[in-house]
Amino acid sequence: MAISGTLLRPREAGTRPRQRRRAKMASEQFTGWAFVTPGVAIIVLFGAAPIVWSAVMSFQRNNLLTPDTPFVGLKNYRQMVHDPIVAQAIQHTLIYTALFVPGTMVTGLFLAVAMNRKIRFISLYRTAAYATMAISTISEAIVFIWLFDPSYGIANYVLGKAGIPQQQFLNSPSEALYVIVIMTIWGWTGFAVVIYLAALQGVPQNLLEAAAIDGAGHWHTFRRVTLPLLSPATLFLAVWLTINALQLFDEVYLSTQGGPLNATTVLVYYLYDQAFQQFNFGYASAIAYFLFLVIIVVTVIQFRAGRRFTYYRS
Repeated sequence: MAISGTLLRPREAGTRPRQRRRAKMASEQFTGWAFVTPGVAIIVLFGAAPIVWSAVMSFQRNNLLTPDTPFVGLKNYRQMVHDPIVAQAIQHTLIYTALFVPGTMVTGLFLAVAMNRKIRFISLYRTAAYATMAISTISEAIVFIWLFDPSYGIANYVLGKAGIPQQQFLNSPSEALYVIVIMTIWGWTGFAVVIYLAALQGVPQNLLEAAAIDGAGHWHTFRRVTLPLLSPATLFLAVWLTINALQLFDEVYLSTQGGPLNATTVLVYYLYDQAFQQFNFGYASAIAYFLFLVIIVVTVIQFRAGRRFTYYRS
């Protein structure tokens, strides 16, 4: 009996530390899940659940006011093909995106290059450039409505001094969308400046010095050395700004509400109008999923095209 008892002791001694380690790991996992669970619950409740619910509604005739929600299949998606306002909204969204994305990137790059130097009060200039991102969209819209007011706006005052006739701006079907482009470029330029400025400060100085020694001028050095090294930042900004442009809503809602004569109606605003003004939630959900598909396709195309010119320095 004594011999058997002594033979079992090493097993028991080896088993107990393993049990303690398992108990400790289980306790750590429980603690980790305890911290993560509230966040996961919020994401599921306010993120995943609405996504699934809207997918179901896109195949229904649903106004959220009555329990009667008949299944209509692809009728909501087919309706989009014959809806002239959807065609207008797509056109306005594409025009806005084509102007807003390169406009913001070029303006941000210009300011970033100008601020990437050691001059007096440079910190103040950089803070002022980024201040556009800190201003709320409501304040931004109010300022631009005032600036472009046809009667007493500063823009018409300056044009009048230059001998140019008074413009209607946000009240004109042919001008309102371009005013919104200017508004949003101003609002997003600070973000582009920060991204490009960080990328510029990561450009190796030895490459710039080598180009200068070889006799390259400032423009040639910038085009041949600096721009290729900025390509990752350029790709990021192109993707990020395009996604935001395709989801334009706040500025349209606050300044024109889709007018005049649907001249600034974009997809997201028309989606909002169908859902919360017309209570046609099934059709609005179909528009939302169409836009989601467009964003996915455009983003994939941008990443695939970006591989050809993006240079990642090792």
